[in-house]
Amino acid sequence: MTTDLLGSLKTYLTKLSDGEKTPQEVAAAINSWARESADSLKTKIHEEVEAAALKLGFVKREEFDRLVARVDAIAPIRKSAPIKKSAPVKKAAPKKSTAKKAPTKKPAAKKSAAKKSGVKK
Repeated sequence: MTTDLLGSLKTYLTKLSDGEKTPQEVAAAINSWARESADSLKTKIHEEVEAAALKLGFVKREEFDRLVARVDAIAPIRKSAPIKKSAPVKKAAPKKSTAKKAPTKKPAAKKSAAKKSGVKK
């Protein structure tokens, strides 16, 4: 079957008009072609998304879940012992530097030269 929609339709319409195919056979064939095309398109999109995600450094959710399970197996989190909270420690505010900045000069605005036009008498 061709990949071109218009070419496929022309072929099926020709077969239909010549009596080689019934309308039901043509409809079934077009429906089948549409499904195959959709599956092919989905596959291509999936491959492109995976390639882009890999290029950006993303991981799949399944891979992340497997990694979390491995980490939990190595060092399980103890939920039975409550963690004691200590009084909040106050930190001294960092000192602000008083470095002087040199004043910045603004560029002078350019004045457009007035055009003088001579008037002839």
